[in-house]
Amino acid sequence: MRVSFWFVTIASLFVTCLITANIIAVKIIALAGLLVPAGIIVFPLSYLFGDVLTEVYGYAAARRVIWLGFACNLLAVVAIFVGGLAPAASFWKLQAAYNAILGFTPRLLLGSFVAYLCGEFANSFVLAKLKILTKGRWLWTRTIGSTLVGEGLDTLIFITIAFWGVIPAAELLTAMLTQWLFKVGYEVVATPLTYAVVNFLKKHEQIDTFDYNTNFSPILLSR
Repeated sequence: MRVSFWFVTIASLFVTCLITANIIAVKIIALAGLLVPAGIIVFPLSYLFGDVLTEVYGYAAARRVIWLGFACNLLAVVAIFVGGLAPAASFWKLQAAYNAILGFTPRLLLGSFVAYLCGEFANSFVLAKLKILTKGRWLWTRTIGSTLVGEGLDTLIFITIAFWGVIPAAELLTAMLTQWLFKVGYEVVATPLTYAVVNFLKKHEQIDTFDYNTNFSPILLSR
């Protein structure tokens, strides 16, 4: 597959949203009366850009970017961890703040990485299959439908791994439903933007991929 400027741009935005969301997720914000991690501000955009990649360039291209996002996020985590271990200058008194804001627990990291892979691959798979089923019509049905599945898996897996046994079951379920509905609502509101980006790319790239013969295994890096 040829690599164009626009493909690189969408892939870069995807990875940036992912890493940014993971960094700012440490802050809990009150949004419309709901308590959610600050990462929710930008994380749903990674699904929007993931939708664009699959819709325009196909599942195989999206698969490469999903693994690229995983590798970049892992690099960021390792760099932050090593930075925290490195001895601080004698005049620098912010080590506790660094650890509090940028520190990760193994359980949260595991939940984040597993949820990301499962959610993104499910999102891309569902969208690609729905595109074939709808013969390329009704874009909104596959962007929203894939988000329902992908964000649902992401939220379920992350909250279960990260907070099972820490938060009471009833509150855990409430947190899952709240975040899932918010993320899906985000996708619905952003649908006009998705249409605009998809239509622009299809026109300028002269490409509209249908995954009729694609191998959907998530572990491949090529068709």
